[in-house]
Amino acid sequence: MKTENGSARPLPPGATIGILGGGQLGRMLAMAGARLGLKSHVYSDEPDAPAFQVAHAYTLGRYDDEAALKKFSEACDLVTFEFENVPEDTARFLTAHVKVAPGPLALATAQDRLLEKNFVAGLGIATAPFKDVTSAVEARRAFEALGGPCVLKTRRLGYDGKGQQKVASADEAERAFTAMGGLPAILEKFVEFSFEASVVAARGHDGAFAAYDPSQNEHENHILRRSLVPSPLTTQQIAEAESIARSIAEALSYVGVLSVELFVGKNGALIVNEIAPRVHNSGHWTLEACLTSQFEQHMRAVAGWPLGDAARHSDAVMENIIGFDHDEWLNLARRPAGLHLYGKNEARAGRKMGHITRISPRTKS
Repeated sequence: MKTENGSARPLPPGATIGILGGGQLGRMLAMAGARLGLKSHVYSDEPDAPAFQVAHAYTLGRYDDEAALKKFSEACDLVTFEFENVPEDTARFLTAHVKVAPGPLALATAQDRLLEKNFVAGLGIATAPFKDVTSAVEARRAFEALGGPCVLKTRRLGYDGKGQQKVASADEAERAFTAMGGLPAILEKFVEFSFEASVVAARGHDGAFAAYDPSQNEHENHILRRSLVPSPLTTQQIAEAESIARSIAEALSYVGVLSVELFVGKNGALIVNEIAPRVHNSGHWTLEACLTSQFEQHMRAVAGWPLGDAARHSDAVMENIIGFDHDEWLNLARRPAGLHLYGKNEARAGRKMGHITRISPRTKS
């Protein structure tokens, strides 16, 4: 994928992009790639992976199976990933055989909350005050240093509220650390915020950058329930959110779509919560409300194509279909809205089964 001068040569239609991970994000990436004439080869360790249903080819294999990974790499012109818990070693192994975008650095940074917080703070971007915690005694001392309330989070893994617990005292912090298995963790000062927002943006091989309008996000039981655009952010806050995303992407030499989750403080300050080095649930509204969705944008970016238009042509409310909400699929299909069901074979409490987006004429520039 390189020309003689080292710049990225765009992958032509008919090229194959490998996708590590077979969930709904991989499914929608594969579908967006097909729209551009790009083939997708999905690699997952889940035999019923939703992305398998729509991919040009797929491989069922463990993420530590080097023989299977090498064979997969030989079938791909480039490899990307749809979730950030792909083992860093898997990405590094593949880089010896095929171009990987985004690179392993983005994975390594986002997979460890301590590395992530130090990275963001090192860029001069605000985060919640935090402390490294490796023992119950440190959990107590960290709480005493920060003051409460706080949130204890495991450094690795955890999403949709998993691997974290709010604590209101040093005793609770100590007990929570033990209850979470004594895994390396961070303790964060709880942020009093007005609402949560996120900015989804893309960076190309050539450094080109494009950001979508930030969304306001509402959670239920630690799971994203809905995202709304436009958000209540001011023009100045929107520009700051985009600047934060650009700074992070450039510091990581990032290629592809990423999301930055933000707390909007009572005083209007933007505080980075987490980085997601992938397409993001809070960007699903772009499928209906933008000319170029986040999924097409990611495939364009990693393939070396020009980035698409990220402008929003409509207001949108995206709502996740969670758990047994899926049983109402026929009623959902009657709504005048964009319905996306992920092809998962079993509904479970808290499981994202699909999403639905309602659009309306744009009201805010």
